[in-house]
Amino acid sequence: MKLKLDENGNVVVQDGKPVYVYDDGKEVTYDVPAAVAKITSLNAEAKNHRERAEKAEADLKAFDRIDVNAAKKALDTVKNLDDKKLIDAGEAERVKAEVIKTYDEKLAEANGRADKLEQALYGEIVGGAFARSKFITDKTTLPPDVAQAYFGKHFSVKDGKIEAKDSSGNPIYSRERAGELANFDEAMEMLINTYPNKDTILRGSGSSGSGAQGKPSQNGAPKSLSECKTDAERIAYMQSKTAE
Repeated sequence: MKLKLDENGNVVVQDGKPVYVYDDGKEVTYDVPAAVAKITSLNAEAKNHRERAEKAEADLKAFDRIDVNAAKKALDTVKNLDDKKLIDAGEAERVKAEVIKTYDEKLAEANGRADKLEQALYGEIVGGAFARSKFITDKTTLPPDVAQAYFGKHFSVKDGKIEAKDSSGNPIYSRERAGELANFDEAMEMLINTYPNKDTILRGSGSSGSGAQGKPSQNGAPKSLSECKTDAERIAYMQSKTAE
C-alpha cells in the first residue's frame, strides 16, 4: 500500500484525508484521527486484559503449595463422615451417583438445545448474508448456496454479528474503515481475490460455459462438495451446479 501522488508528486487528498493505493489498484482514503482513536481504544482494552490476567495470577499464588488431589480427598472424607450420621456410607455414594447422573442428563439436554439454537442462528445470519449478497450475485457465477458450501467455513457469528477470517484463521479487516472488521461483501471479495482459481467463478473472466476448464466427467464425478478432494474438483463441481 502506498500514497497516491498527482502529476506534481504531491499527495492526493480527498475530504481532507490522504488517498492510498493497494497493490491491486484499489484506492481508499485513510482517516488518521479515526485510526489513532481505534488504536488507542485497542491499547486500553489490551491493558485491561493484561491487568485482569496479572490479578488472576496473583490470586492463584495463594494456592501454590496446596495439593489439589489431597484437598479434594479430605473434603470427600469430611462429607462422607457427615453423611454417615444419616445413612450408610455406601448408600450415600449411591445417592450422590444418582444426583450426578440426573444432573449430567439435564446438562446434556440443555447443551443439545443450545447447539440447535446456535446452528439455527448461524443458518439465519450467515446463510441470509450469502443469500442477500450483491457481490456473490453480481460479481460471481456461484449460486448463494454453493458459495456458502465452500466459503461458509470462513464466517462465524459472535454477539449476533458476522465475523470473517482468512485461511490462516486471522480476522479480515476492512480496507475502507481502518481498524474495523470487514463487512460480509468486503470479506467475500477479499476471500475470492485470494482464491487460486478465482477466474473460474468471477463473472466476465471468460472461463464460464460448457468448455470451462475443470468440468467434471460424467463417470466418477463428485456428487457433493464434500466428496471433492482438490480445488479443481471443487471448482468443477460448483460450475456444474451453476450450469444446472
